[in-house]
Amino acid sequence: MLLIIGLGNPGKKFENTWHNLGFLAVENFKSQEENFSDWKSFDRAQSLISQGKINDTKIIIAKPQTFVNNSGRAVRVLTAYYKLPTINIIIIHDDADLPIGTVKVSKNSGSAGHKGAQSIIDTMGSKNFTRIRLGARPRNYIPGSKSMERFVLKKFSKADQKIVSEVIEKAIQAIEAILAQV
Repeated sequence: MLLIIGLGNPGKKFENTWHNLGFLAVENFKSQEENFSDWKSFDRAQSLISQGKINDTKIIIAKPQTFVNNSGRAVRVLTAYYKLPTINIIIIHDDADLPIGTVKVSKNSGSAGHKGAQSIIDTMGSKNFTRIRLGARPRNYIPGSKSMERFVLKKFSKADQKIVSEVIEKAIQAIEAILAQV
């Protein structure tokens, strides 16, 4: 069994923002798979979940509703409920260290400053999980400026839509490549 978790912030206010790339990735992945259930609320885990199977492997897709920076609380409950080791977890999130349009898969790595990833590492007591990191650093970003926080919570522009579609497709390909190795 694998747990695929897309990080994002709940609510209309945050839809179609860079910080919700994780939500968009798992939503699009689920929509391309025929045998996944509708989203259901799992209140104890403060998450929306969908279940399905791919190549005889049970897959749980989750969207924590705890806000990105507190994702560890939801991940801890989900992994305990499904009795999963951290190695069976895939986390998908935006990453301000990567340029927009970039996708990078990493395993057993530190958070590199991503507060959602750090929350999961702290809560689980392990970094031994896979991360699919989706680039969210704007081209004109100045390191150390506060503009990054505003940028990741900003709605996508029309020009951004093509890039977002491409990065989501790359994320889905990364999920599929990981699943092919299971």
